[in-house]
Amino acid sequence: MSIDLIKVNDYIDTFVRLIDEQRVNTYKGKLKVGVDLGTANIVLAVVDESGQAVAGALQPSSVVRDGLIVDYVGAVAIVKTLKEQVEGLLGTTLTYAATAVPPGTIDGNRKAFSNVVESAGMDVSNIVDEPTAAATVLGLSDGIVVDVGGGTTGISILKNGTVTYTADEPTGGTHMSLVIAGNYHISFKEADELKKDPARQREIFPIVRPVIEKMASIVKRHISGMESTDIYIVGGASCFDEFEEVFHEEIGMRSIKPAHPLFITPLGIALNGMK
Repeated sequence: MSIDLIKVNDYIDTFVRLIDEQRVNTYKGKLKVGVDLGTANIVLAVVDESGQAVAGALQPSSVVRDGLIVDYVGAVAIVKTLKEQVEGLLGTTLTYAATAVPPGTIDGNRKAFSNVVESAGMDVSNIVDEPTAAATVLGLSDGIVVDVGGGTTGISILKNGTVTYTADEPTGGTHMSLVIAGNYHISFKEADELKKDPARQREIFPIVRPVIEKMASIVKRHISGMESTDIYIVGGASCFDEFEEVFHEEIGMRSIKPAHPLFITPLGIALNGMK
């Protein structure tokens, strides 16, 4: 089943503009909040009962590594800051939030993610796995979701709206930054910033392409034997313009990457919020 990519991209574009312009949409009914504790960024997303994007905020961070919280105090502080920022825009208090965990996460890690949200002053309304969150935004019931994060690449297979298989492999945006740092003989921090510069994409892409090829080979191994289907790529580390083309070349299946892939999972978390 193919998704309505134009509709999805318009939806994500609206959310990104709200963040960039630090404004809110008018809304109806109760608000639903999602907190995405990512490796490179923490994003707070707000939608209304109809699913319309209402507000959001983002802050780069390094409090999560390979899907695990390594700086609990720092994570709480960032979520509190984002919460207060969005509350100031909305003129109301956010009391509930959903969050998400990487595929295959153990119970202890789920609890840690939940504790961060609660310590930031919001009751946890739901904990969803990241591929389910992404699939909600995409309107996807069948296919493969590949979530390329800072530390890992998550692979999830969906059938009839249910995740039937998950895997999470330690290759992501961090590895791209390491390769860039080695190529230019610069620090990891400098390489990470260079990677995010749109003006340098054409120069940087050949350097990180082998890392992307490795990600594609990992995905190919996990989906070996499957009938040909579409692969949907999300996650901030997949932002390079030609990223999905490498996947198509390596795997042989059509690979689709919506606009602003960093923001798909946060929106999906909010859409899966309750109360």
